[in-house]
Amino acid sequence: MAGRLPSAPPVLAGFTYVRPLGTGGFADVFLFEQNLPRRPVAVKVLLRDIVDEGLLRMFNAEADIMARLSSHPSILTIYEAGISADGRPYLVMEFCPTSLTTRYRREVIPVAEVLQIGIKVSSALETAHRSGLLHRDIKPSNILVTTFGAPVLSDFGIAAAVGGREGADEVFAMSVPWSAPEIIDEKISGSIAAEVWGLGATVYSLLAGHSPFERPGSGQNTREALKTRIRRATYTPTGRGDVPADLEAVLARAMHKDPGARHATAVEFAQDLQSAQLALGLPATPLEVAHDEWAAAGGAIDFADDRPRGPSRPTVEYVSPRPRRAPAAPTRRAPDDGTVLAGSEPARRSRLPLVLSLSGAAILLLGGAAALVAMLWGGG
Repeated sequence: MAGRLPSAPPVLAGFTYVRPLGTGGFADVFLFEQNLPRRPVAVKVLLRDIVDEGLLRMFNAEADIMARLSSHPSILTIYEAGISADGRPYLVMEFCPTSLTTRYRREVIPVAEVLQIGIKVSSALETAHRSGLLHRDIKPSNILVTTFGAPVLSDFGIAAAVGGREGADEVFAMSVPWSAPEIIDEKISGSIAAEVWGLGATVYSLLAGHSPFERPGSGQNTREALKTRIRRATYTPTGRGDVPADLEAVLARAMHKDPGARHATAVEFAQDLQSAQLALGLPATPLEVAHDEWAAAGGAIDFADDRPRGPSRPTVEYVSPRPRRAPAAPTRRAPDDGTVLAGSEPARRSRLPLVLSLSGAAILLLGGAAALVAMLWGGG
């Protein structure tokens, strides 16, 4: 969490503000209540002072990616996106009351639960990869827990295309304790092998109660110290007696220094976790991976789109049920000799002076008659 107060909540039609949920480097998250249908939702809104073309590209890509992937049961659901009344882009998402941000540091999570979480998140990530997308920020804090206790992968804010071309404007974002050595050295900004490292490092954290390569209580866990240990990539067991050796071997392979020695895909890592479940006498958590036909159905995400995209506007032509008024008759032009044509505008307008002239003559005649009567009456 960033050490600052949250910004003012946006004003959104159809939503009622409840309270802030969290702050970040680029955005704030607020709890709102949607009025129809009535339900709690989380609203992620960008900070007003830092919105630029680069951030709009990331925002648009995140909205499009979540819209494509959120039908997966282990990916956070997005409901809508738009621009608030004060010009800030926002996302309306499923509200999850808890996350794995610090739970693994407060309590010992059972091995069975960790394995289930690892398989579900691996299935979600494999689905993203088959859609041509990299998450690039796999870590415990990006795994939220729904109201029904299910883990869901969130925060696709720095996602990228699989095999995307590296360039000068490429974002090298990293969460050091869970980042692969090649990410730490900025050799690449993302790959499937680096995502597998993130999966292994996340499962390790949930089991060990601390991030990989962290030395609890040593006071030597600075960012640079962690980077140095990650570059060496010497695996240290979790230290738990209930974690079997074959599971330790799975994690050591996922966090191997050589990307080529790791699991080739996220689903291969998940299958090894399933094997660990069976070895412990646990039922295997089903793999939930999208079919290739579904993955290929959608168009490519446009990571260069930096347009402010607000609510959609209807484009269907509206046909009024009221009858249309007949057009007015065309005005006929009068000849130059002053002749007035019947039905022409000058003919209609000429009637008013004629009426006024007749009225004036009548008034003069009546006035004369009254004067004559008065003279005769006075003479009598």
